[in-house]
Amino acid sequence: MIRLEHVSMKFNLGIEKEYSIKEAFINFFKPKKNKKKKEVFWALKDVSFSVKKGEVIGLIGSNGAGKSTLLKTVSGVLKPTKGKIIVNGVISPMIELGAGFDAELTARENIYLNGAILGYSKEFLDEKFDEIVEFSELKDFLDAPVRNFSSGMTAKLAFSIATIVNPEILIVDEILSVGDIKFQEKSKNKMLEMIKGGTTVLYVSHSLDSIRELCDRVIWLEHGEIVKMGDTEQICKEYYRKQMGKELKEKAD
Repeated sequence: MIRLEHVSMKFNLGIEKEYSIKEAFINFFKPKKNKKKKEVFWALKDVSFSVKKGEVIGLIGSNGAGKSTLLKTVSGVLKPTKGKIIVNGVISPMIELGAGFDAELTARENIYLNGAILGYSKEFLDEKFDEIVEFSELKDFLDAPVRNFSSGMTAKLAFSIATIVNPEILIVDEILSVGDIKFQEKSKNKMLEMIKGGTTVLYVSHSLDSIRELCDRVIWLEHGEIVKMGDTEQICKEYYRKQMGKELKEKAD
């Protein structure tokens, strides 16, 4: 269903910006040894794994480990610097909920805008409109501009639109923490429903409890590299011990 072969992702981090034509001209004639080089950051380094149809794979790791970058490369948002990604199936990415919204438009208008971005037809959205509104719990705010929404309200609306169909492949980045506790439970149940329906899932979360509950296998990333992958319970235990040991060491220092 999904296969990554030696995938690496590089970002160039510019340290020094040339603010004018004059500065650019001066820098051009500077000796090379005096010029500041651009920092290169490898967010992913030689990552390889495969996901079978219907599998739920959890991605864990510290902040900056490369989890979100990995999801974006699989989703096609980013093109890897090296390596190959093969995806067989239609992807529904839930990486940055609400990224496709226009803040000046109402919730009603954004349902059609965001739905179109996700590839849904107007006829389909007409048919599913009431269902989207009911799930989002935003019936009283349909004609309010999204700019007036809280981040939780925006995420509710985006999640409700994105999950109106059961996709073949679901790419999920920490979405089970959006909204209030009641909506978090609804989101989790919706995901479980999709998983039972055979959806293949790549799921990033800092919640080891939700990883344990949902995932068949786990991939542990650190500094863009795979530390370990395999049994969910075993790797979650190892990751937890490592994180707690690191935390105790930092407190001691």
